[in-house]
Amino acid sequence: MNRFVPPVSGILLRRLALASIIANVGIVVTGGAVRLTASGLGCPTWPRCTDDSYVTTPEMGVYGVIEFSNRMLTFAVALIALATVLGVLAHRPRRPGLLALAVAVFLGIPAQAVIGGFTVLTNLNPWVVGLHFLASMGVIAAAYALWRRVGDPDGPTVAVVPAPLRALARVTTGVTVAVLVVGTWVTGSGPHAGDHGAARNGLDPESISQVHADGVFLLIGLSVALIFAFRAVGAQRATRAAIVLVAVELGQGLIGFVQYFTHVPALLVGAHMLGSCLVLLATLSVQWSTRERHSVAPAPQGTQTEAPTPVPVTA
Repeated sequence: MNRFVPPVSGILLRRLALASIIANVGIVVTGGAVRLTASGLGCPTWPRCTDDSYVTTPEMGVYGVIEFSNRMLTFAVALIALATVLGVLAHRPRRPGLLALAVAVFLGIPAQAVIGGFTVLTNLNPWVVGLHFLASMGVIAAAYALWRRVGDPDGPTVAVVPAPLRALARVTTGVTVAVLVVGTWVTGSGPHAGDHGAARNGLDPESISQVHADGVFLLIGLSVALIFAFRAVGAQRATRAAIVLVAVELGQGLIGFVQYFTHVPALLVGAHMLGSCLVLLATLSVQWSTRERHSVAPAPQGTQTEAPTPVPVTA
């Protein structure tokens, strides 16, 4: 017997997509807590926690509990992503583009988990640890795109700012990605390796921190330029998004400078990791604000949708 599957409302679907963003940001922060408490090898192997057990053992102490708990959180994040995929499938009418984004988020979580496993198997190699963080950023970006797409109508995309400003927004997004990448190099050169015996990447911490700071200054300059440019063409929504971006960047920059001059305390490093996620989301918001989708216009009443039946002609 066929059962009726009630359609998932657009509001519920958008809440699921938002929950996916929050969950993926949360696991970045908890992953940072693993590293900052030197629990990165609390479970010394992967996918098992030890050679003989999939779960932590009392002999592994608090470090094993912290590392294993973070692994378990991955399943919770994956369940939210799976619920979002099922929500997209249940939604009526079917909407273009949603399923691909939902599946990308869902598949990105096990991919990120596998990279996390390689960080353990390589004894917290700093380059692999950095890749693990960047993979999480990719999943967050896909989750954000899904959340925005659910809230948009299904009509054609229309630019709301001139082409040069859209190009400037894309450049700003590219610089944001570069700043995040260099930030992982800074992390890999400094303390908080995740384990007291983990190697560092060999880069000079002071020099690579200066490169990172230069990138941040460039990013803030581009973002301020976006504010004035968007305001000049009357793009109010884009202007507000750019103002939020600058505010987030300044807060993140302040945390970065304070943590550098206070010898990188763990609490500020954790706040900086959260700030990185917020900078990415604010940048994506600016990118999204440069265009909008129009609703699909309904067919006018009385419009004939079928061809008339031909009338035979007699001589």
